[in-house]
Amino acid sequence: MEVGIDVGIYGALATPENVIGLAQFAESRNYHSIWLADHIVFPAKVESRYPYSSDGSFPAPDTDPILEPIATMGVLAGSTKKVKIGTAVLVMPYRNPVVLGRMLATYDVFSNGRVILGVGSGWMEEEFKALQTADFGARGAVTDEYIDIFKQVSAGGTVSHEGEHYRFDPVQCYPESLQRPHPPVLIGGVSNRALRRVAEKGDGWISVSLDPDDIPERLDKLSELCRRNDRTLDDLWLCHKLFISIGTAQPDLRGNRKMGTGTVEEITDDLKRLRDHGYRSTIFRYPAFDIAEQNRQFDILADKIMTKI
Repeated sequence: MEVGIDVGIYGALATPENVIGLAQFAESRNYHSIWLADHIVFPAKVESRYPYSSDGSFPAPDTDPILEPIATMGVLAGSTKKVKIGTAVLVMPYRNPVVLGRMLATYDVFSNGRVILGVGSGWMEEEFKALQTADFGARGAVTDEYIDIFKQVSAGGTVSHEGEHYRFDPVQCYPESLQRPHPPVLIGGVSNRALRRVAEKGDGWISVSLDPDDIPERLDKLSELCRRNDRTLDDLWLCHKLFISIGTAQPDLRGNRKMGTGTVEEITDDLKRLRDHGYRSTIFRYPAFDIAEQNRQFDILADKIMTKI
């Protein structure tokens, strides 16, 4: 199984020194990939419910730093040589899709084909308003359309688009991305709408915050949606995102041990279980605020867990 690290571009550890250092550490320890989440600003007052916590609160103080992920990706592409660089996930409606497509195609060329685009539709309405994006209520349809534009722009050549939410006359897009026809597009989310987007538009799926017992049902639903689109699960890159806590088990939303936390043996079994479900990759994020402990845990992950899966 391929194992990657979320390099933590928001929160108390989101400093240039730590992010670059963690990316270079991942490469030196033969991790498969590094990943960047997406926020651009934290509004001073947030009433939107965060979908991955029990009380709906967002687990990052609003006074902590935020490093913009696309800008950071360019820095990390130049700071590393071989590790894949992905977003998990980028909120597609936040950015102009033509500019985004050109930026990521450029990074793909500079990085020798290491870019992965993980895509989401977003949840924080206040951030949408601050960025003056397309209407929050239309974010799902906007995300679908922007994915199509990204693929066209990355593929290169003469490109045009006529859609409900975006349109432009023919333009020339050179150079095209090194990866053909475009960098992989992995869709994040566990709702039926997200799974529909995976089946229709995705090269893969990034799941997060699923109880282990819920994974088979979600995979069955995704398989059904794939069949409707003349695809199978075997066509997809399956990836699961976890928060790491080696030595201390953390509770999930149901009060059970959260995957990715606990003993080395428990976390190893978690990854084997995901592998047996057909998952190709996992992404780990360290959620606390101690750089020394962060590095210790990722050393243990490399030495005692990755070697067994």
